[in-house]
Amino acid sequence: MSDDLELIPEEASEDVYERRTFKIDKGQEPTRIDKWIQMHIEGASRNKVQQAIEAGFLTVNGKPQKSNYKIKPGDEILLLTVVNPEYTEVKAEPVPIEVVYEDDAVLVLNKKPNMVVHPGVGNYSGTLLNGVLYHLMQQNPELTEESLPRYGLVHRIDKNTTGLIVFAKTAQAAAHLAKQFFNHTVSRKYVALVWGNVEEDEGTIEAHIGRHQRLRKMFAAYPDGEVGKHAITHYRVLERFGYVTLVECILETGRTHQIRVHMRYIGHTLFNDWEYGGDRILKGTVYTKYKQFVDNCFEICPRCALHAKTLGFVHPVTGKEMFFESPLPEDIEKVADKWRRYVKDRKVEE
Repeated sequence: MSDDLELIPEEASEDVYERRTFKIDKGQEPTRIDKWIQMHIEGASRNKVQQAIEAGFLTVNGKPQKSNYKIKPGDEILLLTVVNPEYTEVKAEPVPIEVVYEDDAVLVLNKKPNMVVHPGVGNYSGTLLNGVLYHLMQQNPELTEESLPRYGLVHRIDKNTTGLIVFAKTAQAAAHLAKQFFNHTVSRKYVALVWGNVEEDEGTIEAHIGRHQRLRKMFAAYPDGEVGKHAITHYRVLERFGYVTLVECILETGRTHQIRVHMRYIGHTLFNDWEYGGDRILKGTVYTKYKQFVDNCFEICPRCALHAKTLGFVHPVTGKEMFFESPLPEDIEKVADKWRRYVKDRKVEE
């Protein structure tokens, strides 16, 4: 459903479905809901609207309805629509993917670094989604690229972030998972290496996130809440290495670059996050030996040190609680161990 009922909001979300609500005015004539939605969403075809309703992407007064339902004054309509898909065509390609779990409804993958999740400007091929479509076609030779599901992407992680991501294999599963992401019932834990000694053992960061006002490819934190979207990140210190800290982050909301922006906001930019200034020495000594040590760490982990470690959700068909965990990737593990040994050696020297 990637081209169904497209909406392009000012700020995209890590979650790829956006909630749209409508309240029917007094005096509204009884009208079929599919026709009414088509009239109120620019570019929406009647067929696409009906597909969305059938898949469960629309409720009236909290309950699913059929396309022939006639709206009446006071009705409250909730519609899930795709957020800025940035692409109109996806080609199946033999891109290697690591399948963690799969059944008829969902596909859970462990994403590698330096891999874009879905095609967009400058990345039309070689993405995780290209690989997923190829994987589905290998399973079912009767599928064609035109008939492949485009609604399966219910959340995203950045190109250089590793870890767990779930795809829906049916429209009904997509609607169910999208609602879980909206209701913040999906459990997600990330592990990040950040600059500086995080003094508090745990804490909560609450600040709106929106486009940077000068650098449009970046995002920024707006604590007053007048710009951007509401965002909450909980963090817990896992291990301290003096000049850097290994932390666990739990997302309560899913905004683009949320952990990267929130940790920078409290003064702890992610290690080697070049977009936000983490690819230079932010804490430590001025000695040449230390600079060489940090440069070696950058070479070992040539990306933002962020990993989507756990993912939990309710299965859209069985209702069973599903939970998955991905070990730290080799690059982050090696860098953490290098810092661990650095701290130990310094204590010996002291």
